Amino acid sequence: MSKVAFVFPGQGSQFVGMGRSLAEQSAAARDVFERADEALGFSLSSLCFEGPEEELRLTVNTQPAILTTSVAVLAALREKRADVTPDYVAGHSLGEYSALVAAGAMAFADAVKVVRARGQFMEEAVPAGQGAMAAVLGMERQALQDVCEAVTASGHPVQPANMNGPGQIVISGTAEGVRLAGEQAKAAGAKRVLPLNVSGPFHSSLMQPAAEKLKAVLTDVDVKDARVPVVANVSARPETAAGAIVDNLVKQVAAPVLWEDSVRWMADQGVTTFVEIGPGKVLAGLIKKIAPAGTTIVSVQDMESLHELLNGGVLC
Repeated sequence: MSKVAFVFPGQGSQFVGMGRSLAEQSAAARDVFERADEALGFSLSSLCFEGPEEELRLTVNTQPAILTTSVAVLAALREKRADVTPDYVAGHSLGEYSALVAAGAMAFADAVKVVRARGQFMEEAVPAGQGAMAAVLGMERQALQDVCEAVTASGHPVQPANMNGPGQIVISGTAEGVRLAGEQAKAAGAKRVLPLNVSGPFHSSLMQPAAEKLKAVLTDVDVKDARVPVVANVSARPETAAGAIVDNLVKQVAAPVLWEDSVRWMADQGVTTFVEIGPGKVLAGLIKKIAPAGTTIVSVQDMESLHELLNGGVLC
């Protein structure tokens, strides 16, 4: 029997206006935005709906904004089809928190406060300008790993951070480490190296201070066993036990996101339909390059795309 996975986007999928039409048309979605405003003590909903973009782009705002929009889309879906339960959930980096809310492992009000703190800790971990990230296109994973290890050995830490798909790997580390690794990757045959407009070296060992702070915050959060298996970024394997979920969230901040591995694992388990829930279509684009031919991939971020999903016979 074919299986369904709900997947949730991470940082980089945000845009001004996200969730606005949904909140106007769905009471359940509107309630999620109102609960976020109440939990955080400021109008996150206004930031999502109206901007300004430079404020929304700040990691400390982006993380709760994407989480809230994703959970609002999920709430609107469940408002229409309360019986729909995926076989697996997964999220890219920050998106793992949306997946945990979807799986009943973390209350939304807790999750939105945790990711706000997570964003702050990640901003503080490395002084501005000292860290960097870049997307390396057209290079095998092991070859890029070798380049990063050689540059790190020369005193400039850099490592693969996001295994996004075949020939698309993001590296992260010191600004000099990323620059040197990018140059050496191109010399070794990479097609392109694209610097990313991010505020820090996320998912690298330089984020360890943020991981330690996050661990302290999570000790006060009531994390439950997941009702649906959550395919973890750090292992690309399913997890339902509360203790292991917390451990994975702490590790995840300073460890690579194994997205390609996660999608392949779900496909191997019989997942034939991936539903991306949240702003943008980043994950759908990545999954198309990973999943087998014939896989159904749908992105839902507003009422129009939600109606297409519900009327298209994808969710039986």
